[in-house]
Amino acid sequence: MRKDDMIKSIRYILNVGDGEIAEILKHAGYKPSREEIAYIFEEPAEGKDKIDITHELTAYFLDGLIFYKRGKSDKHPQQPIITPVTNNMVMKKLRVAFTLREDEILEILKKTGFTISASELNALFRNKSHRNYQPAGDQVLRYFLKGLTMTYRKE
Repeated sequence: MRKDDMIKSIRYILNVGDGEIAEILKHAGYKPSREEIAYIFEEPAEGKDKIDITHELTAYFLDGLIFYKRGKSDKHPQQPIITPVTNNMVMKKLRVAFTLREDEILEILKKTGFTISASELNALFRNKSHRNYQPAGDQVLRYFLKGLTMTYRKE
């Protein structure tokens, strides 16, 4: 899934503007320019492809989202960012940011019509070196974002 599309989805879930997106990035120690923020949400010109945003910017955004939603903690100091950003990493960071348990994630996915077993879900959150690790496909991430929208979006 394109990283800018993922950030657009999260922006929609939170119902925030460009200024709040910049604040989320600042929580993680990233100093965004207006052009960077505008580029994330800019629609490509007809017939032209838009270059996706960097893994680094996405990693800062996801870390900043955790601080934005939960606050900074002395118990959990900020870790260095990890790149490349995978769908599994996005799901893990969203799980932490929205303080979701396994049963809540299963329910969120179920709202969208997508069913997955608890063991399949656990495989998505395992360490990449674990023998039961499974990479999350774009479809799973899209359904997860859609379910978060259905759950948290306030008009």
